[in-house]
Amino acid sequence: MLLASIPSPSSPYVFQIGSFGQRWYGLLIAIGIGLAIFICRREFRRRGWDPEGVYTLAIWAVPAGIIGARLYHVATDWYLFADDPVRIILIQQGGLGMPGVIIGGAIGAYIAARRLGLPTLGVFDCIAPGLILAQVIGRWGNWFNQELFGGPSNLPWAVQIDQQYRPVEYINVATFQPTFLYESLWNLGVFAVLVLIVIPRVWDRARVGTIFAAYLLLYGIGRLWVEKLRIDPAHVIAGARVNEWVFGIVVVLAAVFLVASLRRLRPASA
Repeated sequence: MLLASIPSPSSPYVFQIGSFGQRWYGLLIAIGIGLAIFICRREFRRRGWDPEGVYTLAIWAVPAGIIGARLYHVATDWYLFADDPVRIILIQQGGLGMPGVIIGGAIGAYIAARRLGLPTLGVFDCIAPGLILAQVIGRWGNWFNQELFGGPSNLPWAVQIDQQYRPVEYINVATFQPTFLYESLWNLGVFAVLVLIVIPRVWDRARVGTIFAAYLLLYGIGRLWVEKLRIDPAHVIAGARVNEWVFGIVVVLAAVFLVASLRRLRPASA
């Protein structure tokens, strides 16, 4: 046993001067966005599109994704903001819902694709590998914020959570399931599958949208597993968290699209 537990950072800030500070959460999101843009440029080149168009895409998709993510979080966790609505704009403190990123980002990407004269689903395919890599990076922001962890755990890789961040019912429990780590590693695996297997084999043989569907399917499966472990408060419908319903629907729809697309693959070029 190499570890007794994973320690949590003593501060969520990279640096802090008086009331001003830069949180790791925001910095990691920025790094993730930068990596996503880099990879998207590569995918544009693969298709013979001008990679400079990625900056137009980013101008529309990134703000729309962030706004969508925040609105989704606020809508599904309104109890956190009801007494202090000003907190809605404090995204640096955490609280971005991934379904909102996908929905908002898709709207922004659609607008950008129309302006660039490119197929919308083809643009989605270019976004997918960079987006999942950004999620690999971004999930570590939850570690720095000591949030969105799973239930109590004595596993050697359990994460230590300071008392002020623990749910009341677990106030005397020190270590929990590190769901941020599970999801980050899962996302890294999804990135590897997309880049090493899916994209090389289907990008020029399957209909547009296939790579994005593979991303949604693989990410959604992992997210369903992680949601089962999390203990943060959430709306529950028929015994399941809202996110479980959302990602369950996403997985089914993505699987249907993917199967239909792969059954009609064009022959590989000689």
